[in-house]
Amino acid sequence: MNLIPVIDLLAGQVVRARRGDRKTYQPIVSALCASSEPVTVARILCEHCAARQLYVADLDALQGGTVQLATVLRLLQALPELELWLDAGFADAAAARALWAAIGPLAGRIVPVFGSESLHSRDALEACFDPAGTHGNAGILSLDRRDGQRLDAAGCWDLPALWPQRVIVMTLERVGAGTGPDLQTLRSVARQSPATQLIGAGGIASEADLAQAREAGASAWLVASALHDLRLPKVAA
Repeated sequence: MNLIPVIDLLAGQVVRARRGDRKTYQPIVSALCASSEPVTVARILCEHCAARQLYVADLDALQGGTVQLATVLRLLQALPELELWLDAGFADAAAARALWAAIGPLAGRIVPVFGSESLHSRDALEACFDPAGTHGNAGILSLDRRDGQRLDAAGCWDLPALWPQRVIVMTLERVGAGTGPDLQTLRSVARQSPATQLIGAGGIASEADLAQAREAGASAWLVASALHDLRLPKVAA
């Protein structure tokens, strides 16, 4: 199972995500790294997982604010070997293009994550994964849900023909909860589109959870709390 570490950014600090309740997130307290500074946390997490990808959730942008551009740039500059999967509340492909333009030469290492909670229409969904619309960057779709409800104004969950090659299955109430992965939802999405590469998010608390997720169809999993709490061993490089 490929582990993709996650940092949740709020006002320039890494915070601990719990159950998708973003208003209550606090600066990270970690057994793995004694810091909430983004570059420090990102480097330690990626070394622990031997990861080449880092998932960055920009909570300022996801809550209607502006993208934390300076922090994103600092991550790109300090960690040149990494590909950044950035969820910054993109409502459409134009929002991702605007970010790339602002980032400049390093933008080629940013993969936009288009969350179903943020996309505003079916037309926006269609445009996100048109190669001409994404300037060659292979965007990722995140199918988001909380407490059994789909967060999905654009109807993404029911349109597998429009999904890109990689899709995240995000169960927000399990994020940071350590209650185990949402295998039922993962299997349901896998049945809809067997050829899609699925990345899970939420609930992982042990290596046994990862094994179950792999059997259910996940090729990778987004992880944060299980790393900070030392529940997953270091991956050999």
